[in-house]
Amino acid sequence: MSRAVTVPGSKLQDFHQLMRYRIMDILLVASPYDSFLLEEAGQIGERVVGEFRNLDLHYGPGLTTVSTGEEALELVREPSRFNIVISGLLLADMNGAELARRVEEVNPDIPVVLLAFDAKQMKLFERRYDLAAVERMFLWQGDARILLAIVKYAEDRRNVIQDTQSMGVQVIVLIEDNVRYYSSFLPAIYTELLHHSRRLVSDGANVSDKIMRMRARPKILLCSSYEEAWEAFTRFQDDVLGVISDIEFPQEGKLSASAGLEFARTVRESWPDVPVLLQSSNPDHWVGAYDVGASFLLKGSPTLLADLRRFMIDYLGFGDFVFRGPDGAPVGRARDLKTLEEMIATVPASTINFHAERNHFSSWLKARTEFALADELRPRKPTDFTDAEGVRRWLIDSISSYRLARSLSVVADYSADGFDPRHGFQRIGGGSLGGKARGLAFMRTLLGRQDVTEGLGGVVVSVPSAVILATDVFDRFVEDNDLRDFAIHSADDADIERQFLAARFPTDVREDLATMLAQVSYPLAVRSSSLLEDSQHQPFAGIYQTYMVSNREGTLEERLDKLIQAIVRVYASMFSRSAKDYLRATPYRLEEEKMAVLVQRLVGTAHGDRFYPDFAGVARSHNFYPSHPVTTDDGIAAVALGLGRSVVDGGACLRFCPRFPQHLPQFSTVADVLANSQRQFWALDLARGAAQRETQFELSVAEEDGALDALASTYSRENDAIYDGISRAGVRVVTFASVLKYDLFPLPTLLDRLLAIGRWGMGTAVEIEFAVDLKKRELAFLQLRPLALSQESEELIIEAVEPELMICCSSNVLGNGRMDDIYDVIVVDQHVFDRAASRATAAELAIFNAELEGRPYLLVGVGRWGSSDPWLGIPVSWDQISGARVIVEAGFADFKVTPSQGTHFFQNLTSFNVGYFTVDQDNEEELVDWTWLASQPAVRQTASVRHLRFSEPIVVKMNGKKNLGVIYKPGAPVRKPAS
Repeated sequence: MSRAVTVPGSKLQDFHQLMRYRIMDILLVASPYDSFLLEEAGQIGERVVGEFRNLDLHYGPGLTTVSTGEEALELVREPSRFNIVISGLLLADMNGAELARRVEEVNPDIPVVLLAFDAKQMKLFERRYDLAAVERMFLWQGDARILLAIVKYAEDRRNVIQDTQSMGVQVIVLIEDNVRYYSSFLPAIYTELLHHSRRLVSDGANVSDKIMRMRARPKILLCSSYEEAWEAFTRFQDDVLGVISDIEFPQEGKLSASAGLEFARTVRESWPDVPVLLQSSNPDHWVGAYDVGASFLLKGSPTLLADLRRFMIDYLGFGDFVFRGPDGAPVGRARDLKTLEEMIATVPASTINFHAERNHFSSWLKARTEFALADELRPRKPTDFTDAEGVRRWLIDSISSYRLARSLSVVADYSADGFDPRHGFQRIGGGSLGGKARGLAFMRTLLGRQDVTEGLGGVVVSVPSAVILATDVFDRFVEDNDLRDFAIHSADDADIERQFLAARFPTDVREDLATMLAQVSYPLAVRSSSLLEDSQHQPFAGIYQTYMVSNREGTLEERLDKLIQAIVRVYASMFSRSAKDYLRATPYRLEEEKMAVLVQRLVGTAHGDRFYPDFAGVARSHNFYPSHPVTTDDGIAAVALGLGRSVVDGGACLRFCPRFPQHLPQFSTVADVLANSQRQFWALDLARGAAQRETQFELSVAEEDGALDALASTYSRENDAIYDGISRAGVRVVTFASVLKYDLFPLPTLLDRLLAIGRWGMGTAVEIEFAVDLKKRELAFLQLRPLALSQESEELIIEAVEPELMICCSSNVLGNGRMDDIYDVIVVDQHVFDRAASRATAAELAIFNAELEGRPYLLVGVGRWGSSDPWLGIPVSWDQISGARVIVEAGFADFKVTPSQGTHFFQNLTSFNVGYFTVDQDNEEELVDWTWLASQPAVRQTASVRHLRFSEPIVVKMNGKKNLGVIYKPGAPVRKPAS
């Protein structure tokens, strides 16, 4: 293949010849939350497209977002506007395949890429729709670098011929037909190319040379079949830097189990100097890879991506704004807008003129997608000012004003001078904010646009001040201390935490935290905010830890040590056994997960050595178990005195619908109130000082603190009645009567409004967490996450069934479809279960779960599953019952317990599409056949738990639209589904 000759002095010209096709404007078609998730809380200029800047230096694409296909088509019709369309699978008015087809009709030169957010939904979509007009499908797995991969993939396909011909730009052939894997590989490969390109540039290189070298980075050609890959390889054979290939992929229209081995053998025979890396889920293929002279990686390896990067470093072997004097010598650097402003104030006047004359400032800003500021700076020339100092002052004023305006809608970089202890929301380090912090940042944006407190008498809704340690800090910590491989492979939680606490924390981050602590005296919550947390299809609710520090005693250095201990313990929780067990049941890999940490003001008031809010809670826009007159879309809220652990861990709390706040089925009778009302509350023990979890106290302590006055009622034994308030003697019960009946605080209205804007913003049902300070009349917004709701594609008909044929039937069922592959039942019998032994029962269940080794089973029990209150149910964690495909939650024989919704445990179970039956013992049409279960012979049994196994399957049928479900006994005649 011929190539243009590069002659001395022509590098600048060659630089202009490279990457002629560049994506300057992306049209993203997705719900407002999906768009925000990809933009990372407004940080697209600082993080996502910061990757573009580092790879290319000279430019970064703009991003326009719309939420419907019709809006997208209107914009696509504008000539020369957008270079690529990235769309979700299912839009409000059409699907992504239809959008791709219609875009192709309007402008066939605009590629349409689909971005899926759930692997199961993606596979169903591929089977159902014609993807002929779609350029490629990618899968979002929590890493916003996927945007970089999509854009660079599209650019590389179009630039590769010109760039290889003009300068011999190298090519990496990537062969992978699995969407999940190439969606993981491409961001990792492009990141390594970023570092590779940096290493190519010497310290003395000029700007033009840097730009040329960055544009001359290797191109990646993604291929999904043998023929496509061979055509790419032979076309660019003189410029192929390496081949990274799967082993099993299509060849001659059929899936071949050895296509990769054959491809590698052919390459190595004629081009023995071309490195080849083969990957497979089958470890036996390493022999074949060795025989053809290729390296081999196991896809199931927990360090797959790290090994991939290592291959690129071993075998395949941008940035800051550089201030220069008139002679081209560097005089300083700026890594972001803040340091750019600072450097402009100090560099020589001649340097200011040098860059201003050449529009270097506006060009650099465009590379960071700061288009508004760049457009403001570009028209002004040094000749418009009397001297260079005038240029300097104008630049500083323009950048400062822009940063101030942007801070209202983005998460700013941490600055000791700029941090507001009351309302600050800033980040330390690069990378992602993580799901929890991202949700809060998104809500800050929504609250800035809509006044949810209008007409509510001076009530304040706020996001408490916080500093987020972004994921790059976590990466530095584990890599600098060589902890990642150890933590991934260790099964000893205590040892992991011990090693993490003994490790060295980054000095610069420690210094930033010290300056933050010097400004705050309130207690702090140190909360996990991982990449995958609060995602739409896998919430990771309650999987990682939250710790608290009193931040009030000792020297600044002592307070700092306790804060860092809490941060490091959150990091360690990412590698806990329960977290690993959870991840194994998801499509994600532990090595792909990263941890950001949210250091946030703890909302509440000090009462002696206790600190807690008046009350806290959770609200959902979707009610799984509505009772008349409440409907599913009216939502549900749960509140408890003190910190919110009572709610999220399934303890005793009060549940109500924000639209019907006085409709309280769980408090229907005096007996119900006494059985279901809160008995203890959670608070931070200020006397302990160390990084800690919440401490539980009796209600009598809250009464001594004066915290019961506004929230409790009194039970009179003499009259067997409940009286609002605590002015009379009697048993205190937390009823929230002053809030829900007498409007002491407009909680129902606020929650209804917050759920509405949250649902609008995310484009799906949502869950929020909050805390309330009645004295300040403040509702502090603590979390926003999408709800993991099953999407029923077709309605399953459940015919009338004779009671004697059923193990269970319920009209409160979550899940949809038919299961007929369950042969095992784990039973906690209602008649023998002892609530005093509920913790021991949870331990027994964990043993049975482990013994079944992933074999699916039906779990039947009493009380509220996953409750932190052992008197309300069995306090299992998700990993203790991870094999359960269907769960039955029945009431106690002596009192009624409300369903589990609202807890972290419940949220995670629904996200795994576990069938969930809640049986109301007072409803004659619902049942659990305890007698039949007790009569069946057990494989093994303990004090409270029995394991049953049958030779015929237990058939489960669930109608998700009507919330109906039936579990048939083995051998019962069940109508087969229509073929």
